[in-house]
Amino acid sequence: MKTMKSRVILNNGVEMPILGLGVFESGENTAPAVRYALENGYRLIDTAAFYGNEKEVGRAVKDSGVPREEIFVTTKIWNDMQREGRQRESFEKSLKALDLDYVDLYLVHWPIPGKIGETWKVLEQLYEEKLVRAIGVSNFLEHHLEELSIKGNIAPAVNQFECHPHLIRKELREYCKSCGIVPEAWSPLGRGEALAEPLLQELGRKYDKTPAQIILRYHVQNGVAPIPKSVHPERIIQNKEVFDFALTPEEMADIEKLDCGSMHGDPDHVDW
Repeated sequence: MKTMKSRVILNNGVEMPILGLGVFESGENTAPAVRYALENGYRLIDTAAFYGNEKEVGRAVKDSGVPREEIFVTTKIWNDMQREGRQRESFEKSLKALDLDYVDLYLVHWPIPGKIGETWKVLEQLYEEKLVRAIGVSNFLEHHLEELSIKGNIAPAVNQFECHPHLIRKELREYCKSCGIVPEAWSPLGRGEALAEPLLQELGRKYDKTPAQIILRYHVQNGVAPIPKSVHPERIIQNKEVFDFALTPEEMADIEKLDCGSMHGDPDHVDW
């Protein structure tokens, strides 16, 4: 993974950028942040119906001047629309808000008990209709993926889940890879909680990088696609400057020792 142009190949042959921009809680800064990111080499933008900013993302994509086929747009179906059986309607609302002809990756945002198979069948239909280039899940643990493998006909291309030095999710990462599912990390910096770790600061001094850049490099070397969120131009630039150095195997192992199980959302208890 040597440049921002690096791609991972999904299980259906679609290529996805290895690093992107997340826009959770980006608010009124969403469109400017997305435009700035696209102007500076980003090609993956991750949003969701729940974020309430799909319209701003779509407008920024159109205003960027970057050809649509070069941009990889991800969005997700929220929980209430799954519970109410309105999955198709949810997608149509997202597509209208984005003002796009298709979505590159459509994800089930959280595993809703009793709705996993039903929701997935709708995503399979969207894929077969070529309204989405790839389908996947978010926040699915191993047993959720096993249930999906029984109820679905198409394997998810991506599983996006919380992953950072304080929650490395090694077993889940390896499980996904064994199933041909690309692991993608939301909150890859652990909401900033890991940045003060002495190890990360020490590695930052060694490589002349920030602790955040050390963490993002850790993800990339693990074959995990991180989607750090920022609306600050300087951080958007810093977050992509992780392709000019490499951590040693020993340093990678040391980072994994920082795992303390700090979780900001439990996939087994989705009551929101």
